[in-house]
Amino acid sequence: MKYMAKLLPASKRALALTVISTIALIALLGVLTHEATKAEVTVTGNGETTQIRTHVDTVGELMKSLDIEISQHDTLSHPETAQLENGMEIKYFIASPVEVVIDGVHKDYHTTKKSVGSFFKEQKLSFKKQDEISHKMDAPIKAGMKIEIATALQVTINDGGKEKKVWTTAENVEELLKEQGIKLNELDELKPGKTKELTAKTHVTITRVEKVTDVVEEPTDFSVVTKKDSSLPKGEKRVVSEGEEGLVTKKYEITMKNGEEVSRKLIEEKTEKDSEKKIVAIGTKEPEKERKIVAVSNTSGGTSNNDAPSRGESHASKTLHMSATAYTANCAGCSGITATGINLKANPNAKVIAVDPNVIPLGSRVWVEGYGYAIAGDTGGAINGNKIDLFMSSQSKAESFGRRTVEVRIIEN
Repeated sequence: MKYMAKLLPASKRALALTVISTIALIALLGVLTHEATKAEVTVTGNGETTQIRTHVDTVGELMKSLDIEISQHDTLSHPETAQLENGMEIKYFIASPVEVVIDGVHKDYHTTKKSVGSFFKEQKLSFKKQDEISHKMDAPIKAGMKIEIATALQVTINDGGKEKKVWTTAENVEELLKEQGIKLNELDELKPGKTKELTAKTHVTITRVEKVTDVVEEPTDFSVVTKKDSSLPKGEKRVVSEGEEGLVTKKYEITMKNGEEVSRKLIEEKTEKDSEKKIVAIGTKEPEKERKIVAVSNTSGGTSNNDAPSRGESHASKTLHMSATAYTANCAGCSGITATGINLKANPNAKVIAVDPNVIPLGSRVWVEGYGYAIAGDTGGAINGNKIDLFMSSQSKAESFGRRTVEVRIIEN
């Protein structure tokens, strides 16, 4: 330039400087014009806000220029085809992937919502208050979050007769009992079984079973024994020794179901005290002027319905209808001697009946239907009231006679 300046005259140098200045000014104005035509916009996303001046025409071109990819699940405040305008505020929200598991069933979602509650509302997911949800409603949504829900069932529990309905998220009966704090004892009965899967129709029944021991004291009856007493008038009775009841202890095992007895089993019996016999003395003393009693014999050794009393011999002072049985002199424990001293073993064909002296006096001569004439010469522990016992010469005859109602006549001579 110095060389040129030397060569060029002063006027030409001034012209060259003017041209150069003009070109520089034009370039500067172009730059200023380009900057002045840029649109200024605000972009907000992922918690950050940025102000940008750009010459791109649309929102989509702007997001691409910022390397922001908007997917179908993301949210953009303006359509991507919208023209940029100066002062425009553009917001975008990148969706987070969320996995939801309901009763073991998995499903994937994408959401731009900020909390679990708003996500459920967005997806129209509703749950009961009894359902178990792994996160609270105000928990923030995070990418890759896994939300688990166990829906509750209402089932019926009958525990020992007391019934109630409960909500539960348990899968089977065993988990339900654990959840409700219900413990089973060794003997308790459970229906259905522990592994049974729960449904809305499940009815769980627990029968409370227990075994207890019950000790009971029971009295035992005493027996009555009679003995002859020659010091007492014939037919008179006197209690020599009062009988006394014994005592037996019985131990029972009792099965109770829901507090009620269902079975009782005797497991032990023990005699605490033996009973004592009641002894009754029966007088055999003959009155001083009483005639001698002679046993009436049946020479045929049997009985006859034709032995009716003859009018010429005697007549009946009293006629009775009585329950009659038969006995022999050879019974266990029998001496064969009657209460009036008749030896039945020595007189097997004697016609003797045992009576209640209060009804037929001992020594009375009687006629018995089907037996004939006889002497009221004996008594017996079971012969009370209108009962008599007929002496038979053999066991077969006694058994053949059995028990029957007969007419009895007391004979007056």
